[in-house]
Amino acid sequence: MKLSLIFILAYLIGSFPSGVIIGRVFCHKDPRDAGSHNIGTTNSYRVLGPIAGTAVLFLDILKGTLAASLPIIFHIPNHSLVLVVGLAAVVGHAYSIFLRFTGGKAVATSAGILLAYNPLFFVIASTIFISVILITSMVSMASIIGPLLIAILSFYTHDWLLGTIATLVLIFLTYRHRENIGRIKNGTENLVPFGLYYRYKQKKRQ
Repeated sequence: MKLSLIFILAYLIGSFPSGVIIGRVFCHKDPRDAGSHNIGTTNSYRVLGPIAGTAVLFLDILKGTLAASLPIIFHIPNHSLVLVVGLAAVVGHAYSIFLRFTGGKAVATSAGILLAYNPLFFVIASTIFISVILITSMVSMASIIGPLLIAILSFYTHDWLLGTIATLVLIFLTYRHRENIGRIKNGTENLVPFGLYYRYKQKKRQ
């Protein structure tokens, strides 16, 4: 019974619509009304600005960390449950009960789970994520390559559970980014205004 309640609570934590709340309360905007119409960090930066976007990033990571930490908080001595319970928060963020089962792509929330499970891997994942953005100028590319490399690294270090969960997250994120993948193939994906590829495109236009 306790474990069932933990999964429900983790889903509800993940469902908390950070982008919508911050946008409406502090910016008098809804990130769903512009840009990619997504409630996540990238569109929050685009629609709400850097300060609000950073707040959304922090809260979305916190959602994953808090939800994944519930087995520890409720004194269940099984560290592997951190990853399993954390998945409920990922589902909650992507299919929020507070937004009629719509939501974001759950990249930051997935990273929050990693922070609760293994802070070192969180640092590695963050480094990979930032590096890929600096090279490709695409958040979507980093959102897929990051989990892929974490899954490979996890299996290499014989953390089979993390490798399996990272693979599941990779599949989920790939599905959530299917439109982005189409735009990447067509060369029409949105770029962040920095990074090597962005500079290359700017020079090419000159």
